[in-house]
Amino acid sequence: MVPAGYRRHLYRDDAVVLRAQKLGESDRIVTLLTRRHGRLRAVARGVRRTTSRFGARLEPFGHIDLQLAGSPEGVGSSLQSVSQVEALSLFGKSFLADYPRYTAASAICETAERLTPVEQEPALRLFQLTLGALKALAAGEHAGSLVLDAYLLRAMAFAGWAPAVTECAVCGEPGRHAAFAVPAGGAVCPDCRPPGAAHPSPDTLGLMAALTSGDWSVADVSAPSVRRECSGLVAAHLQWHMERSLRSLPLVDRRELKP
Repeated sequence: MVPAGYRRHLYRDDAVVLRAQKLGESDRIVTLLTRRHGRLRAVARGVRRTTSRFGARLEPFGHIDLQLAGSPEGVGSSLQSVSQVEALSLFGKSFLADYPRYTAASAICETAERLTPVEQEPALRLFQLTLGALKALAAGEHAGSLVLDAYLLRAMAFAGWAPAVTECAVCGEPGRHAAFAVPAGGAVCPDCRPPGAAHPSPDTLGLMAALTSGDWSVADVSAPSVRRECSGLVAAHLQWHMERSLRSLPLVDRRELKP
């Protein structure tokens, strides 16, 4: 129920478009991760008409500047209305024909949406991580699977779920330990190793550490087998803490068109 005297007003923000859904014959609901107001949903009227001036600017993966009608404080309806849109960087144009990078971008956007369960709660760090990951996919300087795993590791740190890699997750003993247990929180020493723990290669844990810290000189020269093992551990750790799977993650194509 809208409080008495409440009036929708205009405000601006920049945002990453996470998702778009059809509404009626010509409208669309877009899910946005904004710089200052967190995740929100907004109705874009008439954007599916061929005469729409900004329909293409509201496709997923774009970085846009927009004017919204509604309440940035969450008063009244949580559904905002888009009144103006300017494209800053439409990253999707760079990889729509590149299936591995497209599926990586889809997993990034779904993760960002899942990690912001409360609408209009500021999440500046996650916004910056998401924007940076999409920019990296568009640039094509690193393999899409590496960009995705780097994003997931850093996003888990934002959520407080970062896997331990350089110390034991249970006792904190420093070092590169030989076992990895998702329920325990990451790498574990011999004394803390639970039954059923995985034993990844040392290079796999090294790759996880490099992706977390942004050491691309190490990540870019990693072997395909190491990348696959790293991706499996990252996905298992993420979905354990989310308590349900990401729809887009099984669709990610790990075969790279570029090295």
